[in-house]
Amino acid sequence: MAPASRLLALWALAAVAVPGSGAEGDGGWRPGGPGAVAEEERCTVERRADLTYAEFVQQYAFVRPVILQGLTDNSRFRALCSRERLLASFGDRVVRLSTANTYSYHKVDLPFQEYVEQLLHPQDPTSLGNDTLYFFGDNNFTEWASLFRHYSPPPFGLLGTAPAYSFGIAGAGSGVPFHWHGPGYSEVIYGRKVLYFPDRWWHATLNLDTSVFISTFLG
Repeated sequence: MAPASRLLALWALAAVAVPGSGAEGDGGWRPGGPGAVAEEERCTVERRADLTYAEFVQQYAFVRPVILQGLTDNSRFRALCSRERLLASFGDRVVRLSTANTYSYHKVDLPFQEYVEQLLHPQDPTSLGNDTLYFFGDNNFTEWASLFRHYSPPPFGLLGTAPAYSFGIAGAGSGVPFHWHGPGYSEVIYGRKVLYFPDRWWHATLNLDTSVFISTFLG
């Protein structure tokens, strides 16, 4: 399984999270507990630990996804994303939950602590996207700046693009049905995810455990 520092880099499958349980410790999020979803036995996405920027652009950036290893060290950011630390720093902040359907039609605003303590529980993987609410994106970057400044994004950019972060926390069994968007990266800080996508642009995500993740969209 891929550790938290492993990133999925792609041109048209941005923000699909990589399977991975990260370094030691679960940050208090208790992955693998009741409600955890079984994972597939193998991942067919290629993994590279020694990729140069030139190789990234030539072989992957506009063609196919790749799992990149060892590009950044986000151990500090990971420590700050533990359940205890996030509740202490942001428990009273209002976060916006979104439904998991393609256009996120429904939004709910509530304190972060209420979301973590009352709503962050395993969900039925057969639930429809418009019945599933969880925290992903819709971040108030002013309020969360003290956390995001400790994140080291992947160093491989694309000409004419700028990075934008999308931070999220979701329960086991939640995810996003098939959809597509622009290029980027996604890093699993705590938890595991499985990605499913057919040829090139379309993909879906499924959180196997309670997951903390951050995506870097290149737009």
